Amino acid sequence: MIILETERLILRQLKDEDIPSLYSIFSDAETMKYYPAPFSYEKTQNWVKVSQERYKEDGFGLWAVCLKENNELIGDCGLVKQQVDGKTEVEVGYHIKKDFWSNGYGSEAANACKEYGFNKLGLNKLISIIDPKNIPSIRVAEKVGFSKEKEVFIFNKNHFIYSCIEKL
Repeated sequence: MIILETERLILRQLKDEDIPSLYSIFSDAETMKYYPAPFSYEKTQNWVKVSQERYKEDGFGLWAVCLKENNELIGDCGLVKQQVDGKTEVEVGYHIKKDFWSNGYGSEAANACKEYGFNKLGLNKLISIIDPKNIPSIRVAEKVGFSKEKEVFIFNKNHFIYSCIEKL
């Protein structure tokens, strides 16, 4: 099911058939540098299963990012509920395959998800949880209008919380 379209991308729900493509992304050490470790195939399967459960429970989740020109899956991006400082926040999260870095795909997908969160879901604030050393992810967040709000200890280490408030 297609959720969003941008100039160059289609964002759709993840399917079980996407697991091998996602595994090629999540098993890459450079791509997963800011995670505790690259994902196993089993962890990638679970990632898809959890995303599919979020679609049912929350009405949103991480979606497959596919190129319009050939439908190739190049990553995931979407909205995920997170607990930050005891409060439920909605995060814009994203992973793009290393071969496609520096082409603006992350920003294009993240911006579409931001607009979806504000305009379709009626949210008034979105966040991104970013490792302080992850400069490319910080750049994506800033490019789509997020700014550093605070630093928190989450997922067993310090992270920056970037946020964006809907301007009414």
